[in-house]
Amino acid sequence: MKSEPDTFGIDDLYNKPTQTEHWDGVRNYQARNMMRDDMKLGDQVFFYHSNCADPGIVGIMEIVKEGYPDFLAFDPEDKHFDPKSDPENPRWMMVDVKYVRTLVRTISLKELRPLEELEGLELVKRGNRLSIMPVSKDQWDFILSLE
Repeated sequence: MKSEPDTFGIDDLYNKPTQTEHWDGVRNYQARNMMRDDMKLGDQVFFYHSNCADPGIVGIMEIVKEGYPDFLAFDPEDKHFDPKSDPENPRWMMVDVKYVRTLVRTISLKELRPLEELEGLELVKRGNRLSIMPVSKDQWDFILSLE
C-alpha cells in the first residue's frame, strides 16, 4: 500500500494513539476492489513511501478491519468527496490498518526493480501507478530477506 510520506507516512501511523488508521482516499476501481474483496483480517501488507526522494518499502502493517464504505466520499467538505457515491450505494471502500513495524532500512524501488525474483511484481513494472498492489508469499519472503 503506497502513501506519500508528506501526506501520511509510516511515522504518522506509528504515532496514532492506537497505531491504527483507516486507509482512505483510494479512488481507483482496481485498488478499491482489492480492499473490498481481497484484504482480510490479519493480512500483513507493506507500507510503501511514494513520490519522495527515495521511494521504497518502509514498514509493515496489518489489516484490522476489512473493507467498508469510505465515508469521506460522502463529505462535501473533504478533499476525497465524490458526489456520485452515496451511503446507499457506496462507490469507494477503505480498510483499517495497524502499525506492525518499521523495516530496519528502506528497501528502495531502485533496488527492487532489477531483481529477477521480483519480475512479476506489479510495483516494479514501469508506469504502474496503483496505490495498492498484490504481493505473493514468495515475493513477500524475498523482499523481507533483503532487509
